[in-house]
Amino acid sequence: MAQRSGGSQISSVKHPVVQLARRLSRPAERAEHDRFLIEGPNSVQAALDAGVDVDTLLSTGAAARRHAGLLAAAASAGTRVLQVTDQVMASIAPTVTPQGVVAIAPGVTRPLERLPAGASFVCVLDGVADPGNLGTVLRAADAAGADALVTTAGSVHADSPKAVRAAAGSLFHLPVFDAVPWPVARDACRAAGLRLVGADAHAGVGLDAAGLDGPVALVLGSETHGLSSAAKADCDQLVSLPVYGRAESLNLAAAAAILLYEVARRHRDKGAGA
Repeated sequence: MAQRSGGSQISSVKHPVVQLARRLSRPAERAEHDRFLIEGPNSVQAALDAGVDVDTLLSTGAAARRHAGLLAAAASAGTRVLQVTDQVMASIAPTVTPQGVVAIAPGVTRPLERLPAGASFVCVLDGVADPGNLGTVLRAADAAGADALVTTAGSVHADSPKAVRAAAGSLFHLPVFDAVPWPVARDACRAAGLRLVGADAHAGVGLDAAGLDGPVALVLGSETHGLSSAAKADCDQLVSLPVYGRAESLNLAAAAAILLYEVARRHRDKGAGA
């Protein structure tokens, strides 16, 4: 059964649960404890809805009153629900203006042994360093109907607090394989019968001519440097997005959304014509 705080508030940052929550902002601590932070009522609700076995939910008094239904649902699911002071919440939450709700949950990313059976649409992020971009691309991949998302070694972790917030619940909707060495990611995609299509601003093939109709792994590079040389060399095709105005290029999240939805559209059109 869930353990509740009984109305008392945790007021010390030295409380063991608070100390753990604070440590989970660091990748090494998340890996050691196999735990990560989920911030905000919407993300916590998404985790519960997806059946994530949330260990602990921490809330301020005001947030507990505002989100009573969420706390009740968490308690019913077996989550330990504790109340903390505003000062303690500020020491835990990674945002400047905390929403008053933070949860601790077992890790949901996994190492890559093989892609899900039948995967025909995978997004691979190669060396992406910005957690907000990673979370936003994950959200777009989820919305576009991708079967999985893979990040290569050297990318920011998908369970970092900012990435979790930007994903807006999508981290709990599709398999995420984190920190996979590029050769392992490449071989897994090929073993699944996926064509590797990389996004490259200097590619000679435009979006209309890109081979996105069949099973595909869409490979997107870092914000600053684009695809790594290894990924670029291994891709079956490189594709660029047209720029009709005066902008030098699109940022990663915008380019990813366009490409992901183009893959989804091609797959839908092919299915409709089958």
